[in-house]
Amino acid sequence: MTSLLLFAQEGAAPQSPGLMPLFVLGMVVLFLMVVVFPAQRRQKKEQDKLVATLKRGTKVLTNAGIVATVVSATDGEDEIVIRSEDTKLRIKRNVVVQVLGSDEAAKS
Repeated sequence: MTSLLLFAQEGAAPQSPGLMPLFVLGMVVLFLMVVVFPAQRRQKKEQDKLVATLKRGTKVLTNAGIVATVVSATDGEDEIVIRSEDTKLRIKRNVVVQVLGSDEAAKS
């Protein structure tokens, strides 16, 4: 029995990890730079374009799930006023996640 234990200990020589962890870290950073960061920039540009097109009468969807119509949106201001059913709300422009169309088009 002792000869088996000695044999098992004899073959296990300590080895250094080498450059493998550094290679893996480099691949993760490369993935972030090539895939994740450009996608985030693209989403930010689309959101900015969406927020810039808000005007009175536009039907919007907020990130809270509220479907409403824009009552007032002044250029240069960070807030807009929306109306949903009988309620008026003052919200930040960046809360709008989707433009659903125009309220005037629905009435026609």
